[in-house]
Amino acid sequence: MDAPVAQTCRRTGIPGAVERLVTAWAVFGGVVLLAIVLINIYAVVTSFAGSRFSGDFELTEMFAAVAAFCFLPYTQLTDANVTADIFTSRASPRWVALFKLVAAIVALLFALLLLWRMYYGMIDQRDYRYTTTILQVPIWWAFVPILISLALLALASAVNFIEYGRDALRGGRA
Repeated sequence: MDAPVAQTCRRTGIPGAVERLVTAWAVFGGVVLLAIVLINIYAVVTSFAGSRFSGDFELTEMFAAVAAFCFLPYTQLTDANVTADIFTSRASPRWVALFKLVAAIVALLFALLLLWRMYYGMIDQRDYRYTTTILQVPIWWAFVPILISLALLALASAVNFIEYGRDALRGGRA
């Protein structure tokens, strides 16, 4: 089984900068998850104290979406996405490299498509002044880190495309 790319070599230059940025963004996603935990702990503790923290579900929902998107670029760059190895277990290294190359192209196109459409979704949310019901938090605020995540996903996919393309040209050998 191949080790993820990020664990076998440390990238330099622009790919290295992308790797550091994507890793920092994943750490930010972890901080957002920690915030969800703290919000929920606070909501439970205040409910036992006879008080109520209104809007905890709204914040949990928004932060969970942000956190999930924050991890996408990291999983793409480190080759940590779920794969069906049963289909490639008997394939040659060249075919595996070609499959990874195609997957990087699909991820890049998917990231760009989502970035484009989610940008217009954010604009609509902002223009129509949609807010959460209880806290009245503008919904478009959650789109900003999600769009950053999608841009980083596109960069990570581009780095993968270059690296997997090089591997495919070498016959699947790094």
